[in-house]
Amino acid sequence: MRNEMHRDAAGQTTTIRPRTEADLPGAAAALVAVHAVDGYPVEGVDAPLEWLSPAGVLQAWVAEKGGEIVGHAMLSRPQGEDAVEMWLEQSGDTADHVAVGARLFIAPEARGEGLGERLMRTGFDYARDHRLRVVLDVMTKDKTAIRLYERLGMQRLGTARHAYGEGQEIDAVCYVSPAPEA
Repeated sequence: MRNEMHRDAAGQTTTIRPRTEADLPGAAAALVAVHAVDGYPVEGVDAPLEWLSPAGVLQAWVAEKGGEIVGHAMLSRPQGEDAVEMWLEQSGDTADHVAVGARLFIAPEARGEGLGERLMRTGFDYARDHRLRVVLDVMTKDKTAIRLYERLGMQRLGTARHAYGEGQEIDAVCYVSPAPEA
């Protein structure tokens, strides 16, 4: 995948590119800042480097602006997520045709520039090129993310309860990416 560059109105360049190991500390710092503002994620902030590197990662991307990591997204292999189970049940598809969208966030200072959409479209392109459908869940409290996913044409599969921490739960909406164009 080539790097995607965009220059904002102030002339500053933002690049969407594959994540490297060297990007993890910057991505972790951005994640902690996001959590302080939004409460996202509901888990993982105590160990952000590990949370950003779960088992089964297919590909991850970062948004870099002014030498700083200001956004992140990833696709991973299914590992029993509710959204995956809903999609498989509703579609009759198999898990080897599914990628799980995860770990999407934009640092507070970089919001409003379309970076979340650019990161998601990069993930959709990867999925299309690998003949995968993207499924994900989003907590109902994360209204901005829900608006993004629906604006991108993701189809709502249903709702689930996301368990985290010690016996805590929160409602989540499950989505699947649009069908690839024929």
